[in-house]
Amino acid sequence: MSSSCSQFGQPNNSPAEIADIKSAIQSVGQSSGVHPRFILAIVMQESVGCTRVWSTSYSVINPGLMQTHQGTGSCNTALAANGVVIKPGVASVPCSSSSITQMITDGVNGTPTGPGLSQLLKQAGGNDAQTFYRAARLYNSGAIPASGDLSAGGATATYASDVANKLCGFVPA
Repeated sequence: MSSSCSQFGQPNNSPAEIADIKSAIQSVGQSSGVHPRFILAIVMQESVGCTRVWSTSYSVINPGLMQTHQGTGSCNTALAANGVVIKPGVASVPCSSSSITQMITDGVNGTPTGPGLSQLLKQAGGNDAQTFYRAARLYNSGAIPASGDLSAGGATATYASDVANKLCGFVPA
């Protein structure tokens, strides 16, 4: 996370910001019952842990560390679509602890317009590893195809497997 923001053309996270991410993940994980490792895997999948990541715009605006469904937590007002900034913005340096906590809260507990990991884990059903992979697919696309194929269209094809690899400790060479 100490070099994650450079790919977005932003100042990298400070040690204090990284500590705030860890603290927020642990706190929100404990209060919601969502395992902190799952929260961290989604953070890394969505933003590589950059506190100043752009919001993305597809059918809705998705801001912050977890690219939440119209969430309120963000430390960058820039807007991107398909990896290209379509509206320049202003980044907060440093990103406040309260903003970081809001980003994690939005992603785990949901927003008024979209569910978070807590609701999606319940929707995915079960209590095995597959539950987390189904919840990851739901987080990415909002639906699991009738076939059960988590890599089928309507989502990032590798999203669930990328999250699974993060949870299992896989580090690409």
